[in-house]
Amino acid sequence: MLLKLESDSEDQQKAFQKQEKAIQKQEKAIQKQEKAIQRKEKAIQRKERTIQSKEQTIQSQEKDIQKHLEEGKWLRFQLAQLKRMLFGSKRERFEANGNQAKIEFEEYASDQQKQDETPVKETITYEREKSAKKHNGRNSIPDHLPVVEYVVEPEQDTAEMKKIGEERTEILEYVPEKFFKLVIVRPKYARMEQAVEAAERDKKNIVIAEVPSRPIEKCLAGNSLLTAILINKYVDHLPLYRQQQIFRRSDIEIAPSTIDTWIAHLGKLFDPLYQKLVEEVKAQSYLQADETTIKVLDRKKKKTTHLGYFWVYHAPLARLVAFDYKKGRDTNAPREFLQGYKGTLQTDGYNVYKHYYDNDQVTHLACWAHARRKFEKALESDRECAGHAMTEIQKLYAIERSAKELSPEARKKMRLDLALPIINDLGKWLHAQRQQALPKSPMGMAIGYVIPLWVSLQNYLRDGNLHIDNNLIENSIRPVALGRKNYLFAGSHNGAQRSAMFYSFFACCKLNNINPQKWFAYVIENIADYKANKLHEILPNNSDPKKIESFKRFWEV
Repeated sequence: MLLKLESDSEDQQKAFQKQEKAIQKQEKAIQKQEKAIQRKEKAIQRKERTIQSKEQTIQSQEKDIQKHLEEGKWLRFQLAQLKRMLFGSKRERFEANGNQAKIEFEEYASDQQKQDETPVKETITYEREKSAKKHNGRNSIPDHLPVVEYVVEPEQDTAEMKKIGEERTEILEYVPEKFFKLVIVRPKYARMEQAVEAAERDKKNIVIAEVPSRPIEKCLAGNSLLTAILINKYVDHLPLYRQQQIFRRSDIEIAPSTIDTWIAHLGKLFDPLYQKLVEEVKAQSYLQADETTIKVLDRKKKKTTHLGYFWVYHAPLARLVAFDYKKGRDTNAPREFLQGYKGTLQTDGYNVYKHYYDNDQVTHLACWAHARRKFEKALESDRECAGHAMTEIQKLYAIERSAKELSPEARKKMRLDLALPIINDLGKWLHAQRQQALPKSPMGMAIGYVIPLWVSLQNYLRDGNLHIDNNLIENSIRPVALGRKNYLFAGSHNGAQRSAMFYSFFACCKLNNINPQKWFAYVIENIADYKANKLHEILPNNSDPKKIESFKRFWEV
């Protein structure tokens, strides 16, 4: 029995050992499977990472493509604007229903009419009664003009004939301004009670008239010539070299440096009057401000010109304009004019002005014309949205046209009743569109320009005397743009400031319906002897129009 038990236990041990080996093999197989699974998992993870990387690359590329598309749209927009500036129409007229005038007649044609397109020749005869048109005759020639009569006698001998009448033909003729020599003769008189020898020893015994006052002592040019030079340049935009060519046709040769010296002397003479004008403009409670460029020769810059700026300040209620030349367009440029200003200041969206209206003393008034201009530029890229904004702004201008002849109080009431609801609805619409428009798109830029100025755009509703836009000051700037095309640049920074001064005077003349040539002729004749504390009396807005119209030079009296 013992032997049997021992054999059984050995068999069991062997069986256990086999089982253990089998288990170990299975464990090894499982381990191999686990390693294989791990390898597969790692491969899958690598693939997933590769896929994620490719997805990220695709997303990045999509963003780049979208960015390039936006940049392409922006570049095309800029190119279109440049082409428009160079070759296109400058008008900003907008028709809300662009297709309204176009009628597709084919939609209303019958099938037979569409099929039969054979041209048919038809002869039509008719009679009509032609009424005689009434002709108002030629324009009459003004009576105040001097009359020159030229008598044309018949070729036949009229000695034995009797004159029974005459035919008169009136013609408006023109003779260009002619040069002439003005000789001022001052007779000398000696007192009768003194001998000639005594008179020669003592000059006090000689009586002679004073030389009539002249703005520039010992100047070859008379006041009329100086007036013509200034008017030709700053009103008619004739550069000095063209005027010299005109003078040359009359056999008058004047050196360019001589004319420059005359204008420099006039600048010094008129500077006190200009300072009075600046003081009056600064004292106004409502100002419009804008700036425009002017090229200036600068000795420090070789082979190029300096880009300076005319800063323009317009007082609509007082009908005054002041130009101020500055070398730059930075924050300090308008400081001399706007530092400490109190009242209403109307400007475009240029951030420099914010330094002067961002306080409790100044009410900022934005310009609806500039806002409209932004949407007008966005028409090509998004006509639906930009067109809607322009249509609403057109409604505001229609209200202004209706209120033009009203009193300020009635105009304010009409604006609040009719314009305020339009502005409120437009503001809500713009805020909704802001979330959809791309920031760098023309429409997005237009909205981005208007939204920060929204309160300032509504401030014109506060007072019936305020204007909806800055267009009046742009009208004052327009002569500068015309002059730039002709004389191209100013000779120096001092010359640019003198130009600003004369542009100011002539712009004020235009606003006050005063003939600039007659005003300048009157002032240049009197300014040298005018009292300093009364200079403001001869500014265009304070001058007596009748006195200016009836003024005659000392040699014409």
